[in-house]
Amino acid sequence: MPSAPPAYNLLDEPWIPVRWLPGQDTNDTADPTALRPPQVGLRELLLRAPEIAQIAVADPPALSALYRVLYAITARVAELDEAGPGDWSDRRDELVTEGSLSEEQVARYVTPIHDRFDLFDPARPFLQDPRLAEQCDPANTAGVDKLITTRPSGNNHSWFQHVNSAAPELPTPDQAVLHLLVWHYYGPSGRCSSRTVGGTKAAGSKAGPLRSTLSYHPEGETLFETLLAGLPEPAEGVSRSSDLCPWERDELPDPVAAPPALKGPCSALTARSQHALLLVPDATGRHVRDAFITWANQLKISREGDPYLIWQTSKDNNPYPRPADSQRALWRDLDALLLNNPAGSTRPQRPAVFRTALEVSEDLRVRALGFEQDGQAKDIQFVDAVTPPVLGLAEDKDPTVAVEIGHLRVLGERYGNRLDRAVKKAWAGFTTAPKIRDCTWVVDAAARYWPAAEAEFWKRLNARDFDGAAAAFRILAEQAYDTVTYSALGTMRGAKACTTARLELYGGPVKHPAKTGGTGGRNTSTEDA
Repeated sequence: MPSAPPAYNLLDEPWIPVRWLPGQDTNDTADPTALRPPQVGLRELLLRAPEIAQIAVADPPALSALYRVLYAITARVAELDEAGPGDWSDRRDELVTEGSLSEEQVARYVTPIHDRFDLFDPARPFLQDPRLAEQCDPANTAGVDKLITTRPSGNNHSWFQHVNSAAPELPTPDQAVLHLLVWHYYGPSGRCSSRTVGGTKAAGSKAGPLRSTLSYHPEGETLFETLLAGLPEPAEGVSRSSDLCPWERDELPDPVAAPPALKGPCSALTARSQHALLLVPDATGRHVRDAFITWANQLKISREGDPYLIWQTSKDNNPYPRPADSQRALWRDLDALLLNNPAGSTRPQRPAVFRTALEVSEDLRVRALGFEQDGQAKDIQFVDAVTPPVLGLAEDKDPTVAVEIGHLRVLGERYGNRLDRAVKKAWAGFTTAPKIRDCTWVVDAAARYWPAAEAEFWKRLNARDFDGAAAAFRILAEQAYDTVTYSALGTMRGAKACTTARLELYGGPVKHPAKTGGTGGRNTSTEDA
């Protein structure tokens, strides 16, 4: 008798690491229901979300991707995937009052499609395409080092760890599925494994929908609050029968046809992938021994409308999401999360999910998750930051404080940008460089100013003290500038360069026309020093 194929069902297997609420992380062996395992399956996660403080996935892009999958599943289970019947917000409020999802609600959704959550199902493995075993060259698979996005592969540099490509360490299914999600949402563009579909043979893929972006998620005191607060409100006319997640479709998509239309929030959250993958388990199903990774569709799927991104407008009037920047602290994005029309030349737009998140709770934090990377193969750094509970300060709830937050952010960035310009100009004058450009002083000054500015921002916000903020940020910039340029003051050229460039801290020099009895033609600052 042939042995049964390996199975690993994500509904039942413990694969999602979690942190339980305080006081609920100890196990009472006399009561099996009191067990608080470090990892849970999807079914247990949904049922026990009120007992869970947060998901403990370490890699920010994996958590960002997992959140989107969980939002779609939660919307289905809670029947909040359509605008009606009745008012959508009222129905969600009722669920908040009830305090949990029932076993009946969870079973109603997952039981009919239980097999669709099997990671190794021969016909419909979860978020994979089984046709790749035939459509790709089996002798040219990607390998597990390429699947695990934190490992180096090919000629790429070592990032988190060194590997032996001749004897790779095989990931367990719970590790593999998180990196499967990262590929679907943050995968690179460029050359991939060749795939032949009918008369089409190609070996190039488009970038994933979240590549290089930073997404913002409301987080509550419990995972239950977090999932409900993160649900996007469906538009009128959205139908659950047509707004389908990939695992809900009867047929696999045609790779050479136009991609399936996104007909609502569930499909928009889960069906934008530009990559097709297939995990190859070992005989036991306890490890993944190989993987196929290739293109899913040759046409670009729009990522516009993602409700967790800050959308900005380019000079050519094209919308684009705010990119992930590991050097940029989260407080600098706070006004774009709280104000309906924050200041800025890029005309940033508040993530759509925050328009309704406060209906769940006013004590919501914001977690920013992203991956600083370029459009192709270069990965730079993860981005993971969280605020205190600040969403209750949104313009809809507290317009006065929200506007002051925006003003603080503008002032902090103004003096940070002036400091950057000043040290560049001082360095150029001191070294007689042909043009103003990045230099070691810039890195040093930024490392001194921005952490101090962040501390000043939160101190003033916590105390609701907004008077004199301009002077406070200016002093921080002056201190950083004086410290960084001090070593150059011992020479005539250095002293002249640093003294002249220091005016940039106050807006830069301007020339006044000569006046009788006036200042003549000397340079003065545009702002009182």
